[in-house]
Amino acid sequence: MNMRMTASLGLIGWLMLSATAIAQDNGGAPATSPHQVCHRVRVQDHPKDSHQIAGTLVGAAAGGLLGNQFGSGKGKVLTTAGGVVAGGYAGKKVQEAHQANNATYHYEERCYNARQ
Repeated sequence: MNMRMTASLGLIGWLMLSATAIAQDNGGAPATSPHQVCHRVRVQDHPKDSHQIAGTLVGAAAGGLLGNQFGSGKGKVLTTAGGVVAGGYAGKKVQEAHQANNATYHYEERCYNARQ
């Protein structure tokens, strides 16, 4: 054999061993290139008043007015304060339920890289 043929056979052998090592590094699967996969997903919009401040304030005012109608002296102060607290809580929950029932949505495209 001449020198060129020996070098060519050596190079071919080395390439075959390299390809086998690459395939084994990938769990025995042939080497693949990643590709991007995209999906359109529906996403709920955040409400403008996510802390339900408007509902809390309106409920507290209504509860305070209602509580002020009962009792006399220090009892009137306690029923007013209790009405403010209870009304604020109720107003927050009412607005929370309203926002949950009237949610708005938009669509986004989400992509990730995957192998074939």
